[in-house]
Amino acid sequence: MENMRGSLFMVMAMAAFAVEDMFIKAAATEAAIGVVLTLFGLGGTLIFMMLTWRSGSSILTRAMWSRAILIRSLCEMTGRVCFALAIALTPLSSASAILQASPLVVILGAAVIFGERVGMQRWLAIAVGFAGVLMIIRPGLEGFNPASLFAVISTLGFAGRDLATRAAPPALSNFQLGVCGFLVLIPSGILLQLVNGQALALDGWKMAPATAAQVLAAVLFGVAAYNALTIAMRTGEISVVTPFRYTRLLFALVLGMLVFHEQPDVMTVLGSVLIVGSGAYTLLQSRRLVAVSPSR
Repeated sequence: MENMRGSLFMVMAMAAFAVEDMFIKAAATEAAIGVVLTLFGLGGTLIFMMLTWRSGSSILTRAMWSRAILIRSLCEMTGRVCFALAIALTPLSSASAILQASPLVVILGAAVIFGERVGMQRWLAIAVGFAGVLMIIRPGLEGFNPASLFAVISTLGFAGRDLATRAAPPALSNFQLGVCGFLVLIPSGILLQLVNGQALALDGWKMAPATAAQVLAAVLFGVAAYNALTIAMRTGEISVVTPFRYTRLLFALVLGMLVFHEQPDVMTVLGSVLIVGSGAYTLLQSRRLVAVSPSR
């Protein structure tokens, strides 16, 4: 039941994340990505602070300065910034497809860090999934887009965040973890503005009402997704719950075609199939291991 509950929350999180990505990409076409990320982080931080306060917990605690949380915050910053750049500069469908390699990295980390058992068949499935990523990126080929490397880096960042979430102090609530996660986006967005030379220019921070509404919608869906993801990663086995991340690709493909009129090419579709197929196979292997394991 814990694995089922964790898997359900993972699917809910991925659906909400896909909608969040859609709004961020739409907002980034009208405003600087640094501004969008800063306001996104500010909105999410305020909401999670309010939720933390209403739950009766302290907004800031010493546990937030633990090693696991500091690593988690660094990984969060890396993943969020790089993926925001990826969806702003590349098609939503291809960036989301590359991101689906994150569960493979998480399973690898779970085996190395937490000692979860990963058999040879699942190692092969992980290799197939990475082959799918290469098919989408196509390094060295004519269709290669250097900006797609931002999606690759974000994959490593999000995987590190999820593993650090597992190691986070149990004393921290999901709402407090949300505060930590969104708070680091504020300086990240400002840093992007500094890199672009727009941090001190007031014109660089202006935003049309429609764009501001898109950022607000991204915040609301992002908060819901973040909370569901945190619950998922703290429920059940990582190797069982994590593969349900692949549902994000399905949501992103649909939104990319309907909203942005994207048409993924054959290599992207085939690479996505390999990634999702490897994740599905990994999930089946995880269930078989649970079924044959002796009860205690």
